[in-house]
Amino acid sequence: MEENEEVNDGINENLDNSQDSLTKVTGMYKDWFLDYASYVILERAVPAIEDGFKPVQRRIMHALKELDDGRYNKVANVVGHTMQYHPHGDASIADAMVQLGQKDLLIDTQGNWGNILTGDGAAASRYIEARLSKFGLEVVFSPKITEWQQSYDGRRKEPVNLPVKFPLLLAQGAEGIAVGLSTKVLPHNFIELIDSSIKHLKGQRFTLFPDFPTAGIIDVTNYNEGLRGGKIRVRAKISQLDKNTLVISEIPYGTNTSTLIDSILKANDKGKIKIKKIEDNTAADVEILVHLPGGISPDKTIDALYAFTACESSISPLGCIIEDNKPLFIGVVEMLKRSTENTVELLKAELEIQLSELEEQWHFTSLERIFIEKRIYRDIEEEETWEGVIKAIDKGLQPHIAHLKRAVTEEDIVRLTEIRIKRISKFDLEKAQQFIEGLEEKIAQVKHHLEHLVEYAIDYFKSLKEKYGKGRERKSEIRIFDDIEATKVVIRNTKLYVNKEEGFVGTSLKRDEYVTDCSDIDDIICFTKDGKMMVTKVDAKTFIGKNIVHVAVFKKKDKRTIYNMIYKDGKGGPSYIKRFNVTSITRDKIYDLTNGKANSEMLYFSANPNGEAEVVTVLLRQAGSIKKLKWDIDFADVLIKGRASKGNVVTKYPVKRVELKEKGVSTLKPRKIWFDEVVRRLNVDGRGELLGEFRGDDLLLVVTQKGIAKTLTPDLSTHFDDDMILLEKWNPEKPLSAVYYEGEKERYYIKRFVIENEGKEELFISEHPKSVLELISSDWRPVVEVEFVKPRGKDAKPNQTIDLEDFIAVKGIKALGNVLTADKVKSVNALEPLPYEEPEVQEPEEMEVIDEEAVDSSDDRPISNSKSKGSKPEDEGQTLLF
Repeated sequence: MEENEEVNDGINENLDNSQDSLTKVTGMYKDWFLDYASYVILERAVPAIEDGFKPVQRRIMHALKELDDGRYNKVANVVGHTMQYHPHGDASIADAMVQLGQKDLLIDTQGNWGNILTGDGAAASRYIEARLSKFGLEVVFSPKITEWQQSYDGRRKEPVNLPVKFPLLLAQGAEGIAVGLSTKVLPHNFIELIDSSIKHLKGQRFTLFPDFPTAGIIDVTNYNEGLRGGKIRVRAKISQLDKNTLVISEIPYGTNTSTLIDSILKANDKGKIKIKKIEDNTAADVEILVHLPGGISPDKTIDALYAFTACESSISPLGCIIEDNKPLFIGVVEMLKRSTENTVELLKAELEIQLSELEEQWHFTSLERIFIEKRIYRDIEEEETWEGVIKAIDKGLQPHIAHLKRAVTEEDIVRLTEIRIKRISKFDLEKAQQFIEGLEEKIAQVKHHLEHLVEYAIDYFKSLKEKYGKGRERKSEIRIFDDIEATKVVIRNTKLYVNKEEGFVGTSLKRDEYVTDCSDIDDIICFTKDGKMMVTKVDAKTFIGKNIVHVAVFKKKDKRTIYNMIYKDGKGGPSYIKRFNVTSITRDKIYDLTNGKANSEMLYFSANPNGEAEVVTVLLRQAGSIKKLKWDIDFADVLIKGRASKGNVVTKYPVKRVELKEKGVSTLKPRKIWFDEVVRRLNVDGRGELLGEFRGDDLLLVVTQKGIAKTLTPDLSTHFDDDMILLEKWNPEKPLSAVYYEGEKERYYIKRFVIENEGKEELFISEHPKSVLELISSDWRPVVEVEFVKPRGKDAKPNQTIDLEDFIAVKGIKALGNVLTADKVKSVNALEPLPYEEPEVQEPEEMEVIDEEAVDSSDDRPISNSKSKGSKPEDEGQTLLF
């Protein structure tokens, strides 16, 4: 026991001693972590605003300048030279150098530097070579105005910041992840940056948007000048090669062809899209061919590629830079302003140094001229000491130096004593005077530049644009994207079944009744016999409620699908009729479409995708003294309201059944459809050019520059190619007039024709590869003016005006047409068409949908004074139909 107590006392004593020597972790963490975080932010991840470089990039550029002799250097050699300044390994330097080289701005590359389009990496650094580009040499370096500091080991000097006279950070972009901080500055267009710098110097406002080396299409609506919270959307450029092939010719920034193809294949495996195969023909330019199986819509597949693959992505910029050794969050406009003003200061510093050097050169050249011309060198022949020589020269110069701009120093006199006898003997006074005058002109010019510094900077930027701007035009096309609803473009990859009696709906009920094809992201709408409605997500098996009467895929904001319903209000209650649409719901919530009384039930129900209104027959049960047991009701007499409306009384007597007598036509107004040129899409929101009012069977006419005409249903998801030259509502009676150059016969032809086959693409010019469509007109009586080529040595033939209606009759679409002229044609221009009055079409009066939001849910008043044939008023004031 005593031994154990001694041991315990020793342990307790050691613990007390150790507690005295403990250091709190919070202090260590605070100091060490902040030091490390600061180092990563300032020395590794975030670029400086002064030159746009991260430290490793700055050291690479400095090493390239030190090695520069006009020839290419092995990248491995440059990496080794950079390691004298950079405290990290060769791999990080090599990777940073490859990224700089791939931006094709500061470094001339030779060898396999990888491919940003395909994602292929560069060859090993021992196999590839680099040198500074002419642009890099001109804008990045100026040793006389560079501030220098010790390298990390104190052996060499390196620049604190390079004197970059260009908004390089915005041109190249930058991305980095530090500790607790990140930055993402997107690349911008070279020419637009220069133009914006000039505008800033002129005091004008400007805007900046990204431009990516991978091209693609971008939506910059929410760019927010590259600040935190901004976002841009980027899309691949996808066009239709033929009816079964899509071609991707440009890819979004941040992707490559490999990752893009992988995302497409994954979407295909998941059933989101359906493709046959993919071919990657990418070389210097992107070309990915997406082959579609038969029966798949190319338009819908394009939307699906944007919705489910990497063909569309969003990028969130974050403008963070280093200024005065601190991170600073600013937008791209402010970055450009600071860079431009910094460039002006650098140009000023260079001019001041240049002026100082020129004045010093003028001073010494003037002294040299006096020294030789006045033969002052003879005054030192008798002098025996160095001090005597200096004094003799100084004394000899005094009568002749009044015009000099500064005092003569001893250093000046020492330089005069170093002039060789050979130079004195060959001295030419006239040449010396000309040289001095030349210096004076240069001094005056530099002073003028300093006095007009802004104009000088503008000229500097203009010279950069002239010398290096060729081939650097914008690559990314700026557009406004339309939002794509995934449910509208997903491939229906599964089948929906229903057990109406038991009340189950799902994709696994394969022994029950088939409803429709659907996708796993669809919502479905269900109605039951007791007047209930529910919208739920597609699943393997979902219980809705017994006695289901209707199931369909649900479309949000769908005002065209109208539900016609007659229901009994509780046990022994009256029957009501109503028409309604369902535009918005809460998923999995049960909605009661009746008045909510127990034992209410549907007597009749129909779903009509285009607002059709059928005629039904109501049959009453024999009870009491009712004389009329059967009559017809036309749903067209009922206004369309919200789902919560009570409806209008059909009868207060018991109904035996309701039968469909006659299918109806749409009672909805025709839709006005517009074409938005910006997004090249149809819309019903009033954006762009009004194409007309469209009923269910109306079609659009599309003509392309390739000489292809087709008609199609006005689907709001349709894509229109860039070569579309005519889009309008199709009138089957109105002819098209075309002027085209026939490649084989080498003549211009005129033809007039009507579209004969609905929904079919037809080529109306000849198939010869040199055939070109010159002009197409859908006017009833078009007129064109023909301008002829001027023959050598002769006057040009006067322009000819042609009335196409008189020139040729309407023929078949495959007809060759009539020769326009045998003379050489310079151009064919459309003139104002001749007047023509189209016959008026009498349109029946249509019924307008009343928005659900504007409907009083308790409204059960009569909504029309019209009555069905054979009906008579009841003693209830609310009764519309007997």
